[in-house]
Amino acid sequence: MKPKGFDYLKATSVGEATEALARGGEDVRLIAGGMSLVPMLNFRLVEPSILIDISKIADRKYIREERGMVEIGSATRQCELENWDEVSEKLPLLAEALPVLGHYQTRARGTVCGSLVHADPSSELPLCLATLGGEVVLSSSKGSRTLKASDFQTGMLSVAKRADEMVTAVRYPVAERGVGYAFKEMSQRHGDYAIVALAAVASENKIKLGVGGVADKPTVREWENLDDNALDEALNTFAWELGGYDDIHASARYRRELVRRLGKKTIEEARKCRS
Repeated sequence: MKPKGFDYLKATSVGEATEALARGGEDVRLIAGGMSLVPMLNFRLVEPSILIDISKIADRKYIREERGMVEIGSATRQCELENWDEVSEKLPLLAEALPVLGHYQTRARGTVCGSLVHADPSSELPLCLATLGGEVVLSSSKGSRTLKASDFQTGMLSVAKRADEMVTAVRYPVAERGVGYAFKEMSQRHGDYAIVALAAVASENKIKLGVGGVADKPTVREWENLDDNALDEALNTFAWELGGYDDIHASARYRRELVRRLGKKTIEEARKCRS
């Protein structure tokens, strides 16, 4: 299929993009990489009257560290973060997650912030953001605001972004010394969306586990350090709380079992990686 006709604007600044958003209302869509939006346009799942291209906004293409956070601009592509010299040191969880995010070709076009806005519950970047407790910066013609990860993604393909706003940056906390990070996922093929994805953060006294692909958005639990028996019980309780669902890829029962088994392996790996 082909998309319905629309007007196209190539924005050269955040101000130009947000002014167009304010004028266009609900019928406007932003595009950066287009890895998620273009298929939706072709299937006419979305039918915007105006498409605003933000991929060429020069001051939105950056990766920088500020006040204990790595800030990534909205025009920054996933491959640029993956190839950033400091990604393994500053963002080890993302260094593990990015190579299994789609394929090299999609990472060469898709943006970091675009993946967050699309908010697929199986997607790797929203899961990492939720597990690490990052934040998202949104801008409109009226000003800017910052939302915590837990407040940004509200459900399946749903975020707390108003129609007149655009995400201008995302911030991931810099890795802490003495803390281990690990990421694992199960998918049918490399590059497919995860059936279940898991992200773990282990410090001396606490364990944090984020799960994607089971509930309608990434879900995170934190526990005091547990022995193996207590951890098994905690993971079983977590799996049942998530519930899961049946589809053509896996059953709810299988998803819960992945939370138990792969979740434990992810936590064990994060414990081993503590430096």
